[in-house]
Amino acid sequence: MRFERRFTTEAGGPYAGVRFRTTDSEIRSGAGETLHEARDIEAPAEWGQTAVDILAQKYLRRNGVPAATRKVAEKGVPVFLQRSAPDVAALAKLPADQRFGPEKSARQVFDRLAGAWGYWGWKSGLFVSADQAQIYVDEMRAMLARQIGAPNSPQWFNTGLYWAYGVEGESSGHYYVDPESNAVIASDTAYQRPQPHACFIQSVDDNLVGDNGIMDLWAREARLFKFGSGAGTNFSAIRAAGEPLSGGGKSSGLLSFLKVGDAAAGAVKSGGVTRRAAKMVVVDGDHPDIEDFIRWKAVEEEKVAALVAGSRLLARHLPKVVAACWATADESRTDPKRNEALKRAVREAKKAGVAESSIRRAIDFARQGAKTLVVDQYDLDWDEAGYRTVSGQNANNSVRLTDAFFDTLSAGGDWTLTRRTDGAPAKTIKARALWALIAETAWRCADPGVQFHDTTNAWHTCPAGGAIRASNPCSEYLFLDDTACNLASINLLKFKTGDGFDVEAFEYACRLWTVTLEISVAMAQFPSATIARKSFDYRTLGLGYANLGALCMASGIPYDSVPARTIAAAATSLLTGAAYRASAEMAGAVGAFPLWRENRDAMLRVIRNHRR
Repeated sequence: MRFERRFTTEAGGPYAGVRFRTTDSEIRSGAGETLHEARDIEAPAEWGQTAVDILAQKYLRRNGVPAATRKVAEKGVPVFLQRSAPDVAALAKLPADQRFGPEKSARQVFDRLAGAWGYWGWKSGLFVSADQAQIYVDEMRAMLARQIGAPNSPQWFNTGLYWAYGVEGESSGHYYVDPESNAVIASDTAYQRPQPHACFIQSVDDNLVGDNGIMDLWAREARLFKFGSGAGTNFSAIRAAGEPLSGGGKSSGLLSFLKVGDAAAGAVKSGGVTRRAAKMVVVDGDHPDIEDFIRWKAVEEEKVAALVAGSRLLARHLPKVVAACWATADESRTDPKRNEALKRAVREAKKAGVAESSIRRAIDFARQGAKTLVVDQYDLDWDEAGYRTVSGQNANNSVRLTDAFFDTLSAGGDWTLTRRTDGAPAKTIKARALWALIAETAWRCADPGVQFHDTTNAWHTCPAGGAIRASNPCSEYLFLDDTACNLASINLLKFKTGDGFDVEAFEYACRLWTVTLEISVAMAQFPSATIARKSFDYRTLGLGYANLGALCMASGIPYDSVPARTIAAAATSLLTGAAYRASAEMAGAVGAFPLWRENRDAMLRVIRNHRR
């Protein structure tokens, strides 16, 4: 493939015209506590402080970056694309505490990302010459520095750490497909092949500890979260509460396992302690436990509200009970019948709803000599102790509904919930009652969402591989189970020109980012052998845009207007067409994805859907 310079010059290099500044980053909590601090960070001068803070807190590598590196020669790879490793001799001359440290400059991040993409693009045979590869790498650096485009978070976390610095990391059970042998191979390190994909859809079988079972899914999710990715799963295969177990007894039900997975996700998080786990839980609308699943998060949030209110109540009354025990000096001080002050305090506490056992413990506390009592109070901050004590807070929940359900709903009919073990009816309810429950619960806590099974599959490009059953946590990726997608966004505001929009430059950026996403499949490792195989075979990519609203505002166009919707449609069409064209160009250069032929007719059907 060939490339041209649009954002760079050969003489000026990737950062021609980009000014950099040195600044500090400090992030504080609402209470003023310092959560993260970084000094002397180099970033583009035009970046706002929020962008600098995100870079410093999340994307700069915090340790393991060598102060000196050397190129590692590799046959057939141009020098500028050869990877680097710590220069042991040079490092030995430095004090021990100065040999390794953190990334301090945005330039380091841009260079390792674009350099790694260039290296793996060269290995994939995408560049016609070294000069063309150099143009590609420079243009990608420039787009990152100018905020013209950006990849998903796992790219910033993981890509290029091995290529730029020789950071390896212990293997976490990942796999990749060797393009020469077409074999799935277990990874030896964490970063030699990075995990650049943000969005995963995983399957789960109805067994506890077997391959692809429930506990196996939690382990795979942990690998994803550790490296900054997210995952969605349809859990409808798991048997409901009360269904028989093969060894005798009854199943504890779907929610009992979902709570375990929710707790595991909360402990691991996505990409470290600075980011919540990204997780989607999908359950089909005919699962016997669907009603409990719908109510799950709302019930848990009510528990938090009760905990907050209760802690405030206890904090108001129990210290008064302890203090009243010392209103008199004689032995009757802890006897409410003889200590009038204590009697009043106990009466007021009971009237307010304080449990008698709590009052009794407070009096016992005073009887042992305590004169004050401090009661912990909780608040409604989602990241504080109150929410950490309940389940269901680390996932987006969705109910998957079919056209058959909506037909039944329209007719005012009965809806059958089906057992997972034998397919027999478990319960019959009114479709309208289930729909009302979804609506009311979503009003209470914004969950669950609804996924439309038949509509989604009507636009499925690869149905030969199976049905679409779930999505990633944010639902922009809907595809086959056990596949992954890496994403990038292009900043629409960067293409505004006076009263117009630079269509040619936008299409150019779409082309380069589509190439980058394709390269990212080639270089990636995955949390299971199955996902590695299917992601390599289908090569799913995700290209989108950002700042649509800002573009409309800057153009003086209201959001809720025909012109705004027309701009959205035009931008989406341009992006999709440019990405399809780049995909066809790459297929011509290195071949189409392996499973295209069996899905050819379905792909053309989707194109016809678009045209219609």
